[in-house]
Amino acid sequence: MSIEKLKSIIKESNNIVFLGGAGVSTESNIPDFRSSTGLYRTNNNLEYPPETMLSHNFFISHTEDFYDFYKDKMIYKDAKPNDAHIALAQLEKAGKLKAVITQNIDGLHQMAGSKNVFELHGSIYRNYCTKCHKFFDLNYVLESDVVPRCDECNGIIKPDVVLYDEGLDMNVLKRSIEYIQNADVLIIGGSSLTVYPAAGLVEYYNGNKLILINKTQTQYDYRAALTFNKSIGKILKQVV
Repeated sequence: MSIEKLKSIIKESNNIVFLGGAGVSTESNIPDFRSSTGLYRTNNNLEYPPETMLSHNFFISHTEDFYDFYKDKMIYKDAKPNDAHIALAQLEKAGKLKAVITQNIDGLHQMAGSKNVFELHGSIYRNYCTKCHKFFDLNYVLESDVVPRCDECNGIIKPDVVLYDEGLDMNVLKRSIEYIQNADVLIIGGSSLTVYPAAGLVEYYNGNKLILINKTQTQYDYRAALTFNKSIGKILKQVV
């Protein structure tokens, strides 16, 4: 019954916004952070906690250790878009989905064909020199020695991803809020809605068609018109 209701909501709306978390990418075999099989639970033998290694301070003070961890645990170059990414791209192409707002850095939404994507935490595919700001692609980073350096000024290259101790890109955040405020339907998928500021974005939604798709319950379930504690790929494939 809920699937039919979701189909009906999507059919009737041309102003849908999607907000996605790590759970969208787990179905492409990219681990999340906080689940029982997540990055933070399965790397207890490291010298430093993953949260520390993914901080701005650690990048500055232990750059080689940062890149050891980053290249090994954060980059999944062979990952492919799953049913959720593909369904969202189809909704956008049909003129129904106005924006994808994602906490993921893997670029899978764009790979699936989504055009209007707001990456709250940046992307592994963008990298820049911290000294002269020259841009470098992912291959340059992966093919470099442990610490990639600029081929012009020898400055250290940093991934354009938001590390702990860093703020979000305010322009990306502002545009995301605008889309959510104006949305008729807000679908949130693959997020436990516990990590701020991204989790707080739901507060900007003014409508009454909040759809939550997550394998576990969230603190916002009581506000949702529909909740699904199932695979996001399976749900979206059924309704698109």
